[in-house]
Amino acid sequence: MRAAIALSFALGILAPAVAAAQVSGEAVYQQRCAVCHDSGNSRVPPRGELKKLSVSRILRVLDFGEMQNVASKLRQDEREAVASYLGVPGDSGEVHAKAYCADRTVTLTGHSKTEWNGWSSKPTNTRFQPGDAAGLTPSQVQRLKLKWAYGFDGDIIAFAQPTILNGHLFVGSASGLVQALNAESGCVQWAFQAIGPVRSAILAVALGDKHALLFGDTVGWFYSVEAETGHLLWKKRAEPHEATRLTAAPLVYQDTVFIPVASWEETRSTNPDYACCTFRGSVVALRIKDGSEVWKTYMIAEKAKKTSEHEWGPSGAAVWATPTLDNKRGVIYVTTGDNYSDVATPLSDAVLALEVSTGKIIWSKQTTPGDVWNTLCSTKGDCPGPDYDYGSSAILEKLNDGRDVLLAGQKSGIVYALDPDHKGAILWQTRVGLGGTLGGVEWGMASDGRQVYAATSDLVRTQSTSADPLNLNPQIVDPKIGGGLTALRIATGEKVWFAPPILCGPTAKPGCSPAQPQAVTAIPGVVFSGSIDGHLRAYSAEDGKVLWDFDTVREYQTVNGVRATGGSLNGPGAVVVGGMLYVNSGYARQGTIPGNVLLAFSIDGK
Repeated sequence: MRAAIALSFALGILAPAVAAAQVSGEAVYQQRCAVCHDSGNSRVPPRGELKKLSVSRILRVLDFGEMQNVASKLRQDEREAVASYLGVPGDSGEVHAKAYCADRTVTLTGHSKTEWNGWSSKPTNTRFQPGDAAGLTPSQVQRLKLKWAYGFDGDIIAFAQPTILNGHLFVGSASGLVQALNAESGCVQWAFQAIGPVRSAILAVALGDKHALLFGDTVGWFYSVEAETGHLLWKKRAEPHEATRLTAAPLVYQDTVFIPVASWEETRSTNPDYACCTFRGSVVALRIKDGSEVWKTYMIAEKAKKTSEHEWGPSGAAVWATPTLDNKRGVIYVTTGDNYSDVATPLSDAVLALEVSTGKIIWSKQTTPGDVWNTLCSTKGDCPGPDYDYGSSAILEKLNDGRDVLLAGQKSGIVYALDPDHKGAILWQTRVGLGGTLGGVEWGMASDGRQVYAATSDLVRTQSTSADPLNLNPQIVDPKIGGGLTALRIATGEKVWFAPPILCGPTAKPGCSPAQPQAVTAIPGVVFSGSIDGHLRAYSAEDGKVLWDFDTVREYQTVNGVRATGGSLNGPGAVVVGGMLYVNSGYARQGTIPGNVLLAFSIDGK
């Protein structure tokens, strides 16, 4: 169970400045919650009903549930304090006994051609699955039908990309429940409860005669769990800052795991009682065997200093995406986000090369200098920067002449090709979208060695004009703006084709948008791209024509008996392994469509 605030202090998960004084859950409730829950309004659960819920259930609602927009202003210790004040002991994410497999044995045999391990099928982060591993041809893709659906009980968002190894599927969830499923049938083999929501794709590595699953959660914990049993091997805070958030899959090289570190602090700026901002993005290298630290490299060299009564800086430069391995040069490539507060720093909105053994920064290439942005300044309209984070990994590819190239897609709407042998010098740059806070390339591109495929978000939101004070999601998305998929020639940056967005129809659900922020996945001849409208589409790699289209926004009969619906496709993309395709559906953020289902497709559904 994600327990009371006292447990948080005991485990040391709060920053020293925050842990200096214990937070009163009752005080947080009176300040933030009582105006609605003590109002007597029949549409709002009263305090007495909340006190019947478990602490973990309340935290789920605050972290990635119905109350997320309201709770985003709160520190993690405040969320835990109010949940502990209201809730009762007990977990709420248990798997029903009928969902388990008759045979719960998990056996991993090492490297297999038919696998997808972590963020990409290879540590170069191309998100390309070769034909023998994909088990699907372009003509077979057109015959894909739903084979099974698995529901995440009580969730309204499904955002963790599955890992597939030796017929086993490992996936996290918004409840923090990490599960091993049979990849063919979807039955459960084991379940592990993390402290916070698990968005990170899971990376499996050999550990003696067993295997370890490595992943992080969105409250800052990083885990090593035995793949065969689901038993915890070790866990560690990657960074002591209370707003730490681990969203991306780790990278492994030899005996070391590299963890990208981001945070929630950007959104906490709207809390007038919060002194923003002090977080610094980093990459942390830990020993796989025991979690001991090898090195840590911050993306901002100096610690934040107080600049006014409620402001600190510099801050930000979060690392949202999985690092990319360059074994030949002995480096990993890292992409960074914007600064949260003044002053702007030279490593924000940049691509960096870090020495694998020491974490030393070998070179960096900043593409948007002076980008200082947070939610408060966005609301006030006085942000110094445009919020052009890198939310996606760099891709390492080889040109026909033997030279290597780094490909990076930015929220600016620009795709860059960088020269790793000349300190990231720009070889070419091509615009694929308008760019913006939710614009450009969001979560990831894919490359097949000849072309790189960049889907564009460019999601447009407006504030609801409703006077309803109980409206928990006041954002409305534009159903006619955003989206598009572009194929670029890797050698030159030339546009090969552009597949225009497909606009939402008149019967589409509220929250529909043609925006395509989801990470792209490619197999020979086919590119998969998901949209906020809930459609997963397969495009021809040759000309961009749609080969297959599945609308995930519907109710499902699930293999685990949980009521589940599909929604917007956002974040991590589809995974293709051994003739099957897997994708999560549902994303209740930014006014888009909620959902809680993992879908598995096969040829003719067999």
